[in-house]
Amino acid sequence: MSTPKAAAPPALRPRAALTIAFYTQCRLWHGYLSAFAFLALIFFSATGVLLNHPDWLAQDESDARIATAHLSPGELDAARRSTDTGAALALTLERKMALLGAYASGDVDPRQAILRFEGVKGSSDVTLDMHSGDATARLRQADMLSTLDDLHRGKGAGRVWQAVIDISGAIILALSVIGYLLFFSLRFRLRTGLLLTGLSLAALAAIFVFFIP
Repeated sequence: MSTPKAAAPPALRPRAALTIAFYTQCRLWHGYLSAFAFLALIFFSATGVLLNHPDWLAQDESDARIATAHLSPGELDAARRSTDTGAALALTLERKMALLGAYASGDVDPRQAILRFEGVKGSSDVTLDMHSGDATARLRQADMLSTLDDLHRGKGAGRVWQAVIDISGAIILALSVIGYLLFFSLRFRLRTGLLLTGLSLAALAAIFVFFIP
């Protein structure tokens, strides 16, 4: 005697099948994006706290070290003839001194030039005598907290790190949107999720209206 065959499951309606496929892809991409996004979120959340407390990042000026160099009359004349004297002097000094940071600004007059270099790893202030060519640099190595702070803001970090910040923001945004869409797949928790969303928006709006000057 043959055993009865199990009944085949009822076919899903096209709309239901599309819905299941959509939420399946959301969960898949949510998992993929989480691999990078959570690391970026941890980093920028932690450094955001440091950014909110700049007094924690105070640097001891006594840690600065001094370096010297000399520019020849020919090098000084070549810089004077350039369209940007400060940038030309900075380029020459960078070849002669192990400066910290990239050239940020310069104040040049016939007697002396004061050049400022800034970067995540540290900063340098150079005073150059435009007659003798003698240069004195004050170099300050960045401490760990100020380095993290600058990385958070992208200050002086260069285009590559700024691209990392943009990519991190885009991935975290995508992860958040996908995660929020997954709320709609939880029929028994959807109401609670939407209620919490409304309360969060109301709380942020209240803080903006009543507590931000």
